[in-house]
Amino acid sequence: MSWDQMQELMWPATQETFQMVGVATVCTVLLGLPIGVLLVLTSKGGALQNQPVNKVLGAIVNLARSLPFIILMIALISFTRWLTGNSLGWQAATVPLTVGAIPFFARLVETSVREVDRGLIEAVQAMGGSTWTLVRKTLVPEALPGIVASVTTTVIALIGYSAMAGTVGGGGLGDLAYRYGYLRFETTFMWIIVAEIAIIVTVIQLAGDLAVRRLANRGRGGGRTRLLRPRATAPAPDEDLVVAS
Repeated sequence: MSWDQMQELMWPATQETFQMVGVATVCTVLLGLPIGVLLVLTSKGGALQNQPVNKVLGAIVNLARSLPFIILMIALISFTRWLTGNSLGWQAATVPLTVGAIPFFARLVETSVREVDRGLIEAVQAMGGSTWTLVRKTLVPEALPGIVASVTTTVIALIGYSAMAGTVGGGGLGDLAYRYGYLRFETTFMWIIVAEIAIIVTVIQLAGDLAVRRLANRGRGGGRTRLLRPRATAPAPDEDLVVAS
């Protein structure tokens, strides 16, 4: 296979990979973020402490995380067909990708939110802040660097999942590597696809690390709760340096 033929195949497949990973990432963040925060709020000592709800939600998350992705895709074929009208293509692949990534991302968010300074949480509660205020102005902003790092990790995991989805008709680079690299023994073409995926993952990781560092330098998520921290006061002038008028 010539390089021109490879390029003609790789560009559409790369677009499909970006599309399925992009849609799945947005859906995962929109659904996984509140689940992760809720796991913290309903835990022991949380603002919405409720052990039964926390245990049930945690059990569902753990069960969903324990399912191998290839089995999850097969189990969701009927649901995927009902939701998207098809069980093949990148649009259909976004359904199992999202379902598989939500519990993974939720646990990462839970870990990040638990690291928020307990003193800040108690200060907001002592000032009469509601649970929504606590989440919006303290928990999420203060945990933002960790949440961004979690998004980066999730996107990279989704790229790996998308390659696996390609083996069952999900489209994208995984489908290309399977059809040409494995079924047609185009080994060189397969390694070129592997190299492209490695480059994409590296760029995403570097971009995520840069975003995390900038957010951390701004003061743990932009400093929305800096007003709750004591301000440094200027030292009193030395009396020996005060010149009488």
